[in-house]
Amino acid sequence: MPQATRILLVDDDPAGAELTAAALHEIGLGENISIASDGEEALDFLFRRGRFADGPESPPAVILLDLKMPKVDGHEVLRQIRADPRLHRSRVVVLTSSDQEADITRSRELGSDAYLVKPTSIVELIDQLGRLSPQWQQPDPAGQS
Repeated sequence: MPQATRILLVDDDPAGAELTAAALHEIGLGENISIASDGEEALDFLFRRGRFADGPESPPAVILLDLKMPKVDGHEVLRQIRADPRLHRSRVVVLTSSDQEADITRSRELGSDAYLVKPTSIVELIDQLGRLSPQWQQPDPAGQS
């Protein structure tokens, strides 16, 4: 049986994170989700620091990243992800409430794989994530799916 796609969900809004996790479960990707409540916690998770020092060695296949967060914002998290060769294969999907062109452009410049504006309903979120998810489930050539 193939291993479940590992997903890191980064969102400082607990209700938003819960909604996204529910949408991932609905499309069959809810088996292996880790949640970080801000950018600093996400970086600690990804770089195995602090309370995450004993976390999984292989990075998540997909990182769903909010932009507007306390401590470290999503653009800085994205910059650090793309600067680290170990995280190069992780797909980063910006999932945020911002539809501002500057945020979209900056996210693309920093190497996001997709940019989704958080929809107002779970049905729309399931649809959006469902359209992207087939690429997430493809086996990683390095065996780190």
